[in-house]
Amino acid sequence: MASNDNKNLAYYRFMPPNDNNMKIKPSLLSLTIILTVRSFLDEISKLEYTPSMKETLNIETERADDIPLLLAHMQRMNIAELLDKHIPVHGNRKGLSLGNVIMVWLSHILSEANHRMNQVQEWSNLRKAVVRSCGLSAFEEGDMTDDRLADVLRALSSDIHWSAFEQELMGNLVRVYDLQKECVRVDTTTVSSYAEVNEEGLLQLGYSKDHRPDLAQLKVVLACLDPLGMPLATEVLSGEQADDPAYLPIIARVREGLDKQGLLYVGDCKMAALQTRASIQFYEDFYVCPLSSVQVPLDQLQQEVDILRKKEKQITRVERVNEKNERICIAQGYETSQELTTEVNGQTQIWPERRMLIQSMSAAEAAKQS
Repeated sequence: MASNDNKNLAYYRFMPPNDNNMKIKPSLLSLTIILTVRSFLDEISKLEYTPSMKETLNIETERADDIPLLLAHMQRMNIAELLDKHIPVHGNRKGLSLGNVIMVWLSHILSEANHRMNQVQEWSNLRKAVVRSCGLSAFEEGDMTDDRLADVLRALSSDIHWSAFEQELMGNLVRVYDLQKECVRVDTTTVSSYAEVNEEGLLQLGYSKDHRPDLAQLKVVLACLDPLGMPLATEVLSGEQADDPAYLPIIARVREGLDKQGLLYVGDCKMAALQTRASIQFYEDFYVCPLSSVQVPLDQLQQEVDILRKKEKQITRVERVNEKNERICIAQGYETSQELTTEVNGQTQIWPERRMLIQSMSAAEAAKQS
């Protein structure tokens, strides 16, 4: 092996093993490979055969990055098969199926952290061999054009077809990865935009959690499997809608997708609407959420605490070990039970609800100092 003074070039000479039984052409007794070393290995490498063979071969290199890993995970999740099953497309479309196009597009979004549609075709053209080697052998340049991706978005806009796909994907993920179905966390958030408000669009003016009531927003409802945090179902609503009515529809979708009773649903005080709690109990599930002053006014809360103190009911302490290995009390309170009655699906429901009256020690200390 030898190298010249040019730092960008390296010469390697390979000699065949000394084996009398091997028949080797004289022209192949020596092979000199001239490799052009570049910082990102994204140009062309040249091979030259000597002494008698002068043909030059050009080898194009592609960056694999995390694309094989992303595509492998999506294939294990059966994303393409489920999309092709539930999302109808034009029967005369050539090239990759809609599901496979979406897998490549998702790989671009996740690998490049870029959701812009006009960047995908150029990116995929530089990685055709990588994509084809990951099971998409029919992949061609025309599969990721802007027009094709626009058609994909149009096909995904159907709520009916998307819900059917999401339901089956949910059950498939839990089964494939053997996930424990015990606790589901449900919450809402808003996404603000400087775009103009359209009466028929999702972007509307409403109560802003970002403290920007002047901006249009849309609302996203998300149900995740705890403690993994894996999304199970999503719902996108127009920005002027209230949070309270958004919980029951997504909980119903999770219940149908997981096909299991006895799940624990965790949410904030917006999930504490009486009809929401009654519906969860009606389907033999459980819930835990804080009750706001709408469900339990402050006067009622103080009255309940006074009654428990007069009865000298034992207080329950919640303790933790701090960084000094000392046990400290972070909260204390009482546990009570209250019978609730309401109507669900035309049937009267009566059930006992466990309630915990909790005082945060840090909040109490802060209140004293203020």
